Amino acid sequence: MKHFCLAAIMTAGTLVAPAATVNVQDLLQRSVAAMQRNWKESPNYVFTDREVEEKLGSSGAVASRTVKTYDVSMMDGSPYQRLVAVNDKPLPPAQQKAQQQKMEAERRSRASQSNGVRKRRIAKYEKERKQDQAMLREMVHAFNYRLIGEETVNGRETYVLDATPKPGYVPTMRDTKVLTGMKGKLWIDKSETQWVKVEAEVMRPVSFYAVATVGPGTKFILENEPVGGGIWQPKHFAVHVNSTIFWISRNSAEDERYGDYRRVGSESASAK
Repeated sequence: MKHFCLAAIMTAGTLVAPAATVNVQDLLQRSVAAMQRNWKESPNYVFTDREVEEKLGSSGAVASRTVKTYDVSMMDGSPYQRLVAVNDKPLPPAQQKAQQQKMEAERRSRASQSNGVRKRRIAKYEKERKQDQAMLREMVHAFNYRLIGEETVNGRETYVLDATPKPGYVPTMRDTKVLTGMKGKLWIDKSETQWVKVEAEVMRPVSFYAVATVGPGTKFILENEPVGGGIWQPKHFAVHVNSTIFWISRNSAEDERYGDYRRVGSESASAK
């Protein structure tokens, strides 16, 4: 999943009345515990990642669009992306062979790295993983949640929670400052207490060190799906960013869809 950094930053049925006996705080705590289990297991899966990147003009129209699909697997402690399709068309045989050779060359390169270089490479990956997790975890602390209904999302029965900024919330890191200006919704699976979907949008400008501002219009959506054994992994992540950096307006949109999850042995996929 793309890192929830500053630079980066409903499929529903009929909403019905919420169950009166649901304890929202308990529901959130159990969902966070499930999220932690998912996070620990994620390096043990290979999957496909279809990435759509769009550059938007000042009017909001798409200026450029690129679609690339990768097969993502762990290689000596950190991920490797092998390009398998461009604009939803599989690579021609010659390019497939070139990508395979590129992957083998990278495997040899990583195998020959010094301990210092290897540790730095894996540390960078783990840092990004922890930042992703911190952003999602902080959403629990940054908002006040209110149960507003029950809904079917992607075939799953869910509780729907409305999220509004919590007065007095103090961000724990730079990236989480954006949460102070956001509102959102959270869909939690009834049977497995997993996050089926989360969406949030910026409702007021948030400034960073007086050089960058994330403005209204910035929003993201994250959807998860079960992959077996009680573990869920990302299915879809989309972000639309409306920002100003050094007084220059920048608009972009990214859309990633993940699938074909395959669990591999810990001996070849562990990044612990």
